[in-house]
Amino acid sequence: MASSSNRSAEEIAKASKAAFEASQLIPSAERVKALETIHRALAENKDKIFDANRKDMQAAKALVDSGALSASLLKRLDLTIGDKFDSMLAGLLDVAALPDPTGKVTYASELDDGLELYRMTCPIGSILVIFESRPEVVVNITALAIKSGNSAILKGGKESTLTSSVLSDCIRSALAQTSLHPDYIQTVQTREEIASLLDQDKYIDLVIPRGSNALVRSIQQASKIPVMGHADGICSIYIDKDADSAKATRITVESKARGCQGIDYPSACNAAEILILHEDTLESIWPSLSSALLDADVHLRCDSRSLERVSNEHERRGTHVHAADPTKDYDTEHLSNIISVVVLPSLQSAIQFINSHSSHHTDVIITENEQAASTFVRGVDSAGTFWNASSRFADGFRYGFGTEVGISTGRVHARGPVGLEGLVIYKYVIRSKNPAGSVIGEFGTGPGKKRYKHQPIQADTLPF
Repeated sequence: MASSSNRSAEEIAKASKAAFEASQLIPSAERVKALETIHRALAENKDKIFDANRKDMQAAKALVDSGALSASLLKRLDLTIGDKFDSMLAGLLDVAALPDPTGKVTYASELDDGLELYRMTCPIGSILVIFESRPEVVVNITALAIKSGNSAILKGGKESTLTSSVLSDCIRSALAQTSLHPDYIQTVQTREEIASLLDQDKYIDLVIPRGSNALVRSIQQASKIPVMGHADGICSIYIDKDADSAKATRITVESKARGCQGIDYPSACNAAEILILHEDTLESIWPSLSSALLDADVHLRCDSRSLERVSNEHERRGTHVHAADPTKDYDTEHLSNIISVVVLPSLQSAIQFINSHSSHHTDVIITENEQAASTFVRGVDSAGTFWNASSRFADGFRYGFGTEVGISTGRVHARGPVGLEGLVIYKYVIRSKNPAGSVIGEFGTGPGKKRYKHQPIQADTLPF
C-alpha cells in the first residue's frame, strides 16, 4: 500500500479510525471476499514480490557485512526461502475460513421479565503494528485485521521497504474491489511517523510491536496507547531425569536449530535459548545430545558440569563449546545458533530457574513421567508450557489460528500466539421488551420493588 507519509500522523490515525467505524456494519461475507481477493492479487504478483525481496536482501546483506545489521534480521527478511511465501498465502485463506470472532455472545442473563443482558464480542478498533524485517507480517496482520473487524496501520523495518511496498500495493489494489475503505490498511515508512503516531491515543486503540527486545521495550516506554507484545523469546528446554534420550535429542535439536521443514531458523522467537539438564542425565543423555547439537552447528555455552561431559572427540569441540557467562548467558535471547546449558538437581529447581530467567514465552519439559510433566506445565509461569513437544509449536498457524499478530507474554487480555480471538474485546448489550421501557428505580429491597432475576439465557448470538 502506498505510503501515508504525505499526511500527518493525526490524519493517518484519524483516517484509520474512520475506516474502522465505517466497516462495522459490513457483513462477514464481505470480509471473507476481501481476503480471497487479496490472496489472488498476491499470487498473481509473486514474481514482482520476489524481485523486490531479493533487492531488499542484497541491500541488507551489505549492511550485515558492514556490521550495521544483525544476521538474524537478514534471515527474517527472506521471503523466498522454502515455503515461506506459500505459507503466507495459505494463512490468508486459513484466516478467511475461520469462524467470525465478532458478534458472539459469551454471557447472557435475564435481569427481569423482558429485560435481557448480553455480552457480545466486538473488534478493538484501530491497531498500530510495528515490526522488524519480516515482510510477511504485512499480510499476516492484514488478514487478521480484516477478519476481526479492526483497521490497521503498519510499520515495517526499513530493510524490508521494497518488499513491503509491493505487498501493500497488492493489498490496496485488492481492497479497491471490496466494500472496505482503502484506509482500512495503511502503511507508514519513517520512525518520525511512528513517534507521532504513538501520541495518537484519541484514534489508535492498541499498539502491537513485533521484533527485538529493544524495539518492544522502546515502544512500551514511549506509547500513550496500550501495548500488547513480547519483549523477549527466551525459551527453555528441560531434560528431566526420566526423559527418553532419542526423544530429547529430536525435540531439542529442532527447538534450537530448525524451523519450518527443517530450515535453519534459530532467530525465531520460539527457538530454544536455554537447555536445562537434570543432573541424572549428564551420563545417560547429555553426551549424545551435545554431539547432536554440535552436528547441527549449534554453539554450546555450558556451565562447569555440562562442559566436562561434552565429548573431546567431536570435531567442533574446540570451536563450538565454551564456558557460559552466568551473568548474561541465561538471560539472553541469542537469536542465533547458540544455546546456554545448565545442570540442576531437581524438577523444582528447574521450574524456579525458568521462572527467574525465561521471558515467559514458551518452555518445554521432556520426560516420561506424567507427574513431573503435570507439575511442570502448572508450575512454569509462561504463555506456553509443553510436554514432549518442540517449542516451535508456539505459533498461531500451528495452533490453528490461521496466522498470528504476535505472541503476547503479558498478563491481561491475550496471552501466547494472538490470533483472531486476541483481537476482539466485548461490549454489553441490554434489551428491554417492557412496553414502558426499563428503569433501575423499579428495583430494590423496599415495598413494591422488584428483585433482579439473574437467570441464564442460552444464546450464541444476539436474538435481534
